[in-house]
Amino acid sequence: MKLTTQTQVTVDGVMQGNGGASDEDRRSGFERGGWAMGVFDDESLTFITETYRRADAFLFGRRTYDVFAPYWGAMDRGSHPIADALNTKPKYLASTTITDPQWADTTVLSGDLAAAIGELKAKPEGELQVHGSGALIRWLLENELVDEMSLLIVPVVVGQGTRLFPDAGPDIALDLVDSRAFPKGVTIQVYRPTGRPEYGT
Repeated sequence: MKLTTQTQVTVDGVMQGNGGASDEDRRSGFERGGWAMGVFDDESLTFITETYRRADAFLFGRRTYDVFAPYWGAMDRGSHPIADALNTKPKYLASTTITDPQWADTTVLSGDLAAAIGELKAKPEGELQVHGSGALIRWLLENELVDEMSLLIVPVVVGQGTRLFPDAGPDIALDLVDSRAFPKGVTIQVYRPTGRPEYGT
């Protein structure tokens, strides 16, 4: 199973608090939440919806799971295509604190996370998607478990907040798989990690 990550980021690489309200995620004094609202048009929303629909399973970090479960998990069948995708496909949660998840069809991966994800990736076909889940994505990249990484880049610089890539982390060479721009300025860049970059001598 191919493991793919899907992340909305600002031009300056921030992924914190992209959603509907300025107070969605106030960790570390972040005050500029909701920066992704209003920038998605019909084309980009269709792209996002189709991304969810093609998934065969989902992998979440705990914080994103806590945001998604009460929102998408509470929707009735047929009310939204993203909810239908999330509510009808297996979900895996990387957490050592949640033992009894309430969102149906959720399996908690609380032991050897690398081994558990390795077993999922060993399945012969399908796509295991990670949405949001910044800490989990950083860990997956460090452990070379990501097969493909999609960045939805929103045309804004917010100047503060948690970034997808840490100040000190692994260096990764990337092959560009796909690139497109949408009418309101959101761009999508799809990359495949290819090991370490080459540096000049």
